[in-house]
Amino acid sequence: MLDANGFNGWADAYDNEVRTSEENDEYPFAGYNEVLGLIEQLVVGKTGRTVLDIGFGTAVLTRKLYDKGCKIYGQDFSTSMIEIAQKKMPKAELFCGDMSDGLVPELCRNKYDSIIATYSIHHLSDDGKIDFIKQLLPLLNENGSIFIGDVLFKTRAELEACRSDAGEAWDEDEIYVVVDELKKHLSNVIFHKITFCSGVIEIKAY
Repeated sequence: MLDANGFNGWADAYDNEVRTSEENDEYPFAGYNEVLGLIEQLVVGKTGRTVLDIGFGTAVLTRKLYDKGCKIYGQDFSTSMIEIAQKKMPKAELFCGDMSDGLVPELCRNKYDSIIATYSIHHLSDDGKIDFIKQLLPLLNENGSIFIGDVLFKTRAELEACRSDAGEAWDEDEIYVVVDELKKHLSNVIFHKITFCSGVIEIKAY
């Protein structure tokens, strides 16, 4: 699994590699732009426009929300990606931090209408995902939602089928969400399937 230094080195090439995988309809980025487009639609459809982005990378999605008038907060563990994102969104409040350590204190002081995580939460263990999501839920405003877009699967059988088809391309270091298993620990989970290996999970405020 890439650490912060690995993502720093990958920052300039990241968008091109994503584009190639998506255009070829291949794991892991098949449906990438559809995933981001659906989250954009769901976020801007809400009344409030305060958004926290966890693992925003090069701000492909967040920049669109920023340009539509959203107040953007974010956390990423790559200083190089933060630098790229900050240039695109000068007024965004962006912080360096590893999600495996939770949110940085500055971000825990606010409330958000939407909390988004795209292609980032797979770096956490299954238990780590549950704990992190439970940490985020109290930070939502009334009627707020968490939106997770990623490589994810409704069932364990779908994940194993994708693993088999991907062969050597499969990343054993990444831990993908299985929606049916997530629902055993969290209520108010809605799954929007995009492709054989991608989708969006919406978790509404309690």
